[in-house]
Amino acid sequence: QVQLVESGGGLVQAGGSLRLSCAASGRTFSRYAMGWFRQAPGKEREFVAAVSWSGGSTYYRDSMKGRFTISRDNGKNTVYLRMNSLKPEDTAVYYCAATPSLSRIVATEEKGYEYWGQGTQVTVSS
Repeated sequence: QVQLVESGGGLVQAGGSLRLSCAASGRTFSRYAMGWFRQAPGKEREFVAAVSWSGGSTYYRDSMKGRFTISRDNGKNTVYLRMNSLKPEDTAVYYCAATPSLSRIVATEEKGYEYWGQGTQVTVSS
Protein backbone atom coordinates (compact mmCIF):
# COMPACT_ATOMS: atom_id res chain seq x y z
CA GLN A 1 0.00 0.00 0.00
CA VAL A 2 1.13 3.54 -0.63
CA GLN A 3 0.09 6.91 0.75
CA LEU A 4 0.29 10.00 -1.41
CA VAL A 5 0.63 13.63 -0.37
CA GLU A 6 0.44 16.43 -2.91
CA SER A 7 1.96 19.88 -2.51
CA GLY A 8 2.87 22.90 -4.58
CA GLY A 9 -0.56 24.22 -5.46
CA GLY A 10 -1.52 27.84 -5.06
CA LEU A 11 -2.65 31.00 -6.77
CA VAL A 12 -0.89 32.06 -9.96
CA GLN A 13 -1.61 34.54 -12.72
CA ALA A 14 -2.44 33.39 -16.23
CA GLY A 15 0.74 32.62 -18.12
CA GLY A 16 2.56 31.65 -14.96
CA SER A 17 4.01 28.34 -13.84
CA LEU A 18 3.72 25.94 -10.94
CA ARG A 19 5.34 22.67 -10.03
CA LEU A 20 3.26 20.16 -8.14
CA SER A 21 4.89 17.42 -6.11
CA CYS A 22 3.48 14.13 -4.88
CA ALA A 23 5.40 12.35 -2.17
CA ALA A 24 4.72 8.66 -1.74
CA SER A 25 5.28 6.52 1.31
CA GLY A 26 6.62 3.00 1.14
CA ARG A 27 9.67 1.28 -0.25
CA THR A 28 8.17 0.11 -3.54
CA PHE A 29 7.48 3.44 -5.20
CA SER A 30 9.50 2.41 -8.23
CA ARG A 31 7.01 -0.39 -8.90
CA TYR A 32 4.11 2.03 -9.32
CA ALA A 33 2.85 3.88 -12.32
CA MET A 34 1.85 7.40 -11.34
CA GLY A 35 -0.76 9.76 -12.64
CA TRP A 36 -2.11 13.25 -12.17
CA PHE A 37 -5.79 14.05 -12.47
CA ARG A 38 -7.75 17.22 -11.84
CA GLN A 39 -11.27 18.24 -10.96
CA ALA A 40 -12.65 21.68 -11.65
CA PRO A 41 -15.72 23.00 -9.82
CA GLY A 42 -18.86 21.40 -11.18
CA LYS A 43 -16.96 19.06 -13.45
CA GLU A 44 -15.88 15.46 -13.37
CA ARG A 45 -12.34 14.51 -12.53
CA GLU A 46 -10.19 14.22 -15.66
CA PHE A 47 -6.84 12.76 -16.62
CA VAL A 48 -3.90 15.13 -16.86
CA ALA A 49 -0.72 13.10 -17.20
CA ALA A 50 0.87 9.79 -16.29
CA VAL A 51 4.30 8.24 -16.10
CA SER A 52 5.45 4.63 -16.08
CA TRP A 53 7.37 3.06 -13.22
CA SER A 54 10.74 3.84 -14.79
CA GLY A 55 9.83 7.26 -16.12
CA GLY A 56 10.44 5.98 -19.62
CA SER A 57 6.86 6.41 -20.81
CA THR A 58 4.73 9.49 -20.35
CA TYR A 59 1.19 10.29 -21.37
CA TYR A 60 -0.69 13.60 -21.48
CA ARG A 61 -4.14 14.87 -22.08
CA ASP A 62 -4.06 16.53 -25.48
CA SER A 63 -4.77 20.00 -24.08
CA MET A 64 -1.76 19.71 -21.76
CA LYS A 65 0.81 18.59 -24.31
CA GLY A 66 3.59 21.10 -24.57
CA ARG A 67 2.53 22.93 -21.41
CA PHE A 68 2.71 20.26 -18.71
CA THR A 69 5.55 17.87 -17.94
CA ILE A 70 5.34 14.86 -15.66
CA SER A 71 8.47 13.38 -14.17
CA ARG A 72 9.50 11.21 -11.25
CA ASP A 73 12.43 10.69 -8.95
CA ASN A 74 12.33 7.14 -7.64
CA GLY A 75 15.15 7.89 -5.24
CA LYS A 76 12.96 10.51 -3.57
CA ASN A 77 9.65 8.63 -3.92
CA THR A 78 8.24 11.69 -5.64
CA VAL A 79 6.40 12.46 -8.85
CA TYR A 80 6.20 15.98 -10.24
CA LEU A 81 3.94 17.92 -12.55
CA ARG A 82 5.46 21.01 -14.05
CA MET A 83 2.77 23.32 -15.41
CA ASN A 84 3.68 26.21 -17.70
CA SER A 85 1.59 28.80 -19.53
CA LEU A 86 -1.24 28.30 -17.10
CA LYS A 87 -4.73 29.35 -18.09
CA PRO A 88 -7.76 30.17 -15.96
CA GLU A 89 -9.35 26.94 -17.20
CA ASP A 90 -6.54 25.02 -15.51
CA THR A 91 -8.06 26.00 -12.17
CA ALA A 92 -8.89 22.78 -10.33
CA VAL A 93 -7.95 20.48 -7.51
CA TYR A 94 -5.07 18.34 -8.73
CA TYR A 95 -4.81 14.76 -7.52
CA CYS A 96 -1.92 12.35 -7.56
CA ALA A 97 -2.67 8.66 -8.13
CA ALA A 98 -0.71 5.43 -8.09
CA THR A 99 -1.13 1.88 -9.26
CA PRO A 100 1.28 -1.05 -9.11
CA SER A 101 2.53 -1.62 -12.64
CA LEU A 102 5.80 -2.51 -14.33
CA SER A 103 4.39 -2.00 -17.81
CA ARG A 104 5.43 0.69 -20.24
CA ILE A 105 1.74 1.19 -20.96
CA VAL A 106 0.16 3.38 -18.31
CA ALA A 107 -3.50 3.89 -17.42
CA THR A 108 -5.12 7.17 -18.37
CA GLU A 109 -8.46 6.55 -16.65
CA GLU A 110 -9.39 6.84 -12.99
CA LYS A 111 -10.32 3.18 -12.75
CA GLY A 112 -6.74 2.28 -13.54
CA TYR A 113 -5.46 3.69 -10.26
CA GLU A 114 -5.74 2.20 -6.79
CA TYR A 115 -4.35 4.90 -4.54
CA TRP A 116 -5.14 8.59 -4.41
CA GLY A 117 -3.91 11.65 -2.62
CA GLN A 118 -6.09 14.31 -1.04
CA GLY A 119 -5.44 16.87 -3.75
CA THR A 120 -3.91 20.31 -3.98
CA GLN A 121 -5.73 23.41 -5.19
CA VAL A 122 -4.45 25.28 -8.21
CA THR A 123 -6.09 28.61 -9.00
CA VAL A 124 -5.17 30.58 -12.10
CA SER A 125 -6.34 34.18 -12.20
CA SER A 126 -6.98 36.05 -15.42
